[in-house]
Amino acid sequence: MTHHDVHRSSGHDVRNRSDGRARGTENGTPESRTRAGASGPRGENSPDSPTELHKRSWWGVLKRTAKEFQQDKLTDWAAALTYYAVLSIFPALLAMVSLLGLFSKGATQTLIDNLGTLAPGPARDIIESVLNGLQSPGAGIAAIIGIAVALWSASGYVAAFMRVANVVYEMPEGRPIWKTLPLRLAITTVLVILTAAGAVAVVFTGDLAHRAGDLIGLGDTAVTVWSIAKWPVMVIAVMLVLALLYWAAPNVSHPGFKWVTPGSVLAVVVWIIASLAFGFYVANFASYSKTYAALAGVVVFLIWLWITNIAVLLGVELDAELARARAIEEGLPPDQEPYVEPRDTRKMDEDELPEHPVVRGDRPEGRG
Repeated sequence: MTHHDVHRSSGHDVRNRSDGRARGTENGTPESRTRAGASGPRGENSPDSPTELHKRSWWGVLKRTAKEFQQDKLTDWAAALTYYAVLSIFPALLAMVSLLGLFSKGATQTLIDNLGTLAPGPARDIIESVLNGLQSPGAGIAAIIGIAVALWSASGYVAAFMRVANVVYEMPEGRPIWKTLPLRLAITTVLVILTAAGAVAVVFTGDLAHRAGDLIGLGDTAVTVWSIAKWPVMVIAVMLVLALLYWAAPNVSHPGFKWVTPGSVLAVVVWIIASLAFGFYVANFASYSKTYAALAGVVVFLIWLWITNIAVLLGVELDAELARARAIEEGLPPDQEPYVEPRDTRKMDEDELPEHPVVRGDRPEGRG
């Protein structure tokens, strides 16, 4: 079965599950749908953020997140995203190394040393080998070529993420290709820029930081403080990247952009803990070298990327269930799907259009 077959079958399962709930329960009748949308615009007591949800709603969110994570087969989707990540990560590293070479010849080694604190040993070896091999004197030209290649290659990952985000939100893709293609390239561009900026922040330590500090008049104390503060800054930057991806990828009309979401926080925390745990397991208990011989490093690297994507998708699922909880508190039946407004419906078939009225006051783009 091809990846596209998996996507079509996943979308079919989502629609079947939604139709079954709509037709097989009282919540799916036209009368109940009218009651759900009768309130029209959002009421004064409608929750605007997760912090305004009732405590019982949070317990339901956590249970549904675990349940939907399994039903949406997100571990399989994480494997698909890992495939696209492999295709995009090395061109992105080429661009990153080229940019870092403009700052310092030792910047790449500093980046390798910092990545080694999280990546498992064999995965770190692969990254180190690639980064060292990508270094070249013509950093300026290589940076331009690398960035152009990275944008197109990495956009494949973003496109796949857009598909799985729609599966998580139980929302068919309604945006036409002339809208999704520029969107995915724009998302990719922003992600690459933020990642490159984060990489510069990571390597901005040691002699490089001291030289820059002397240049702009900062003392040793300020440089030392930055060497410690850069890690919280990096964590916040990663959360921002995830929040942008979570907001722009699905065909869902969000109330507004949030710089940090509960899902992005969960994804980063789970990723850090899982990476450290997997690294400890590889270093002390695993026998990948005996099983896979020369391919052991590649296998460990792929597993680590898979774990990373699982954490990212878990964050999407949490944000989606929080959106469902807000819709329920606004009056939408708990089993109604989709439970959020589509951003665009122009590409949807008639049987894919949401059957229930829009709960919130603003209307989605396109038909419906």
